[in-house]
Amino acid sequence: MSYIEQCASETKKVYGKFDASHDYDHILRVLQNANEIMKEMGTVNRTAVELAVYLHDIDDAKYADVVGTSAAEILKHLEVPDELAQLVLTTIDSVSFSGGNAKQLTSLEGAVVRDADRLDAIGAIGIARTFAYGGAKGRKLYDPKESIRKEMTEYDYRSTQTSSVTHFYEKLFLLKDLMITDTGKQMAEERHRFMKQFISQLETETGLSF
Repeated sequence: MSYIEQCASETKKVYGKFDASHDYDHILRVLQNANEIMKEMGTVNRTAVELAVYLHDIDDAKYADVVGTSAAEILKHLEVPDELAQLVLTTIDSVSFSGGNAKQLTSLEGAVVRDADRLDAIGAIGIARTFAYGGAKGRKLYDPKESIRKEMTEYDYRSTQTSSVTHFYEKLFLLKDLMITDTGKQMAEERHRFMKQFISQLETETGLSF
């Protein structure tokens, strides 16, 4: 088996413990996005990208209590060469939004995986994932009294239990303008418009303004 096949098998077991917002289907969609983005790029390390996609949520602090391993440990277990493993870990490290405090990109691989993951956070699937995660965490659907935070630390972003609709304003609506690759930017446009339409319809149905 290749590194990719082994990694897919190992991570599928881990993601089976996550809620529907970050399950193995999420990984497959991000991989699909990454493959679409890589069509425009000739020099990207595809093996590093694919490994990073499979591993990018393993170290997510939101699921630390159910994982029991780390991306680095999986790479070591699979005997991935040190140089490749380091590129994978660096790529993963640059993916997270972190309340707008994402780390600086240092590689094309990081740009591909970041855009691919963020595309799955917006559009119809992004809406579904937002409410799936909110439901798993017992969050309110919406709260028009909540203040939208324009600036926040990573701790603020992760520790405050805001409603699902507030999450649109604090993260999802920002992602379109944070895309790096040309393909990512193009794909984000339609998904962004759909989310805006959804919130507009939600305001119509609830009689509220978010």
